Amino acid sequence: MQHFDTVLVANRGEIAVRVIRTLRRLGIRSVAVHSDADAGALHVAEADTAVRIGPRSAAESYLSIERILDAARRTGAQAVHPGYGFLSENSTFARACAEAGVVFIGPPAEAIEAMGDKIRAKQTVRAEGVPLVPGSSDGGMSDDEVRKAAIDAGFPVLLKPSAGGGGKGMRLVEDESTLDEQIASARREARAAFGDDTLLVERFVTNPRHIEVQVLADTHGNVVHLGERECSLQRRHQKIIEEAPSALLDQATRDRIGTAAAGAAKSCGYVGAGTVEFIVSADKPDEFFFMEMNTRLQVEHPVTELAASIAGSSGIDLVEWQVKVASGQPLPFEQKDISLVGHAVEARVYAEDPTRGFLPTGGTVLLAHEPAGEGVRVDSGIQQGSEISSDYDPMLAKVIGSGATRQDALRKLDSALGDTAILGVATNITFLRTLLAHPDVRQGTLDTGLVERDLEQLTAEHGISDDVYVAAAMERLVASEPAGPRIDPWDVPGGWRLGEPAWNTWRFAGGDGEVTVRVCGRARDAEVVVDTPAGVSGSASASARLDGGTLTVTHQGQSRSYRHARVDGTTWLAAGGRAWALTEHRLLVDQSSASGRSDGSVTSPMPGTILVAEAEPGQEVRTGQRLFVVEAMKMEHTVTAPVDGVITEVKVRVGQALKFDQTMAVIKDSVESEAC
Repeated sequence: MQHFDTVLVANRGEIAVRVIRTLRRLGIRSVAVHSDADAGALHVAEADTAVRIGPRSAAESYLSIERILDAARRTGAQAVHPGYGFLSENSTFARACAEAGVVFIGPPAEAIEAMGDKIRAKQTVRAEGVPLVPGSSDGGMSDDEVRKAAIDAGFPVLLKPSAGGGGKGMRLVEDESTLDEQIASARREARAAFGDDTLLVERFVTNPRHIEVQVLADTHGNVVHLGERECSLQRRHQKIIEEAPSALLDQATRDRIGTAAAGAAKSCGYVGAGTVEFIVSADKPDEFFFMEMNTRLQVEHPVTELAASIAGSSGIDLVEWQVKVASGQPLPFEQKDISLVGHAVEARVYAEDPTRGFLPTGGTVLLAHEPAGEGVRVDSGIQQGSEISSDYDPMLAKVIGSGATRQDALRKLDSALGDTAILGVATNITFLRTLLAHPDVRQGTLDTGLVERDLEQLTAEHGISDDVYVAAAMERLVASEPAGPRIDPWDVPGGWRLGEPAWNTWRFAGGDGEVTVRVCGRARDAEVVVDTPAGVSGSASASARLDGGTLTVTHQGQSRSYRHARVDGTTWLAAGGRAWALTEHRLLVDQSSASGRSDGSVTSPMPGTILVAEAEPGQEVRTGQRLFVVEAMKMEHTVTAPVDGVITEVKVRVGQALKFDQTMAVIKDSVESEAC
């Protein structure tokens, strides 16, 4: 066995922080690596030492094998933990570590290659009797061969990239009419994400549930599974909420699917922690099919750590077992020693705006408040001052609730999300709470299509109540009042004047149009009137106080506490998992003409990079016609023409980096205005 006294973590964000904290508990010195974009990141602060590995581009930093191994050499690290993403499933990196005399805390390169290629993976596990979905996994299929395989399998079918996962390059094709277009799009996205556009075809299982099994294997031939996770709540094949165990499986099926997962791990000589993914029909829960194996730690591993028990003990740490296995220690337990106790549910908190098609957001984190308490866990990669950009994955944190039953876990997770506040960056927390409240989610009758079916309901915008605008005004009032027992009345900005009280007026824009709040008096005893586009409210009493960073506002007899921050004229408030950004004295401009048509500007809906540009000056276009394809976070987004007309100007080109709301092209409306 080998002893590690220094381990380099070749990753960033919440997973790097999570690994570093386990290393600290084990008494192992941790080394963080960072790009220029992450010099002030939380994982850098958490580590014992940190090494710069390049500019903000991932290709020149976190994906640079040479720079990571140079950092390991310079810091004396005997092992590298790859986390997930980046180089975690890169067999070239695993081999390079071995050649450099550094232990790769993960499976052998041969296992990564066997399971990393979906076609080869299916051929490998078939020998172990693991059931496979009908379809074609032949390598190197041409477009015509992919087309024929899809038709033979029967629609609907899934087109999947052979070289990777995470939903990148995956397409659901309902019928033959869109097949050619979907094949081209899938190949393009797979090539961009993985450098390999090889596709395979699978029949799409109706009412599918995504069930995955955690496995753990040592270098002595021992393999165990630690139960399953339900990962069916997805959007565009990206997981949103995960739980352990699944409410679908009975014990007999749980045993069979666990045995199949262990068999898949044995088939490729697996070592370390890994995940075998299956698709299960909700209509036939005793029937399951192998999808793929992830040769790394999964984002959702905390729910297994909280729900599984080894020999009656709780608190499994999978990172600890990764380190021990990599050092050569055998697993000191067998399958019979492992059981599932309790329940755990995890929600992924992303920097994205669900009300705008889940477009990635960014900015500076002005405040990050994490929930705490029994049955609540947070794995986070952010802190106040963190800069969130489009350079990397938009996941900020994971919030996990656990309890004796599924309902206990769901309740604790919802409460924890309600107490989570991230200000300065728009997040998906409100969407997560809405999804958790969905009747099918509460009952456990979910499937992978639930989110897409009810997306409009789940992402509906909620108006901003008068209370929030009052809170923004009262925050400004209470923050401006001098502290201390002795107050000069001339220093109090309460509108006081000789002869009569006066009113302070604040105007805010927060998504509902311009709202004016008039306040008369001091923060401890004020009168407020709210003037919204819907009308003017009557005068009401209000008071506010600041206590340890919490703003508590009482309005019309109802009290509410907010986390708050203010920068550049914008007040950020958060309560109950929702967050609002209210900008003072910002006049909203109507960008439409009197006829309700757009002004013809085609703007970028997100920061990203242009993959496809089909717009040319002088071109006639119709409303909804595709003009550009923009890539952000390795996902493609189509930008269409907002009006019928003629393109008068194209301001961007393929490969160009875009800012949010940047003008890409201008269209002259084909409808002539009538003379006065």
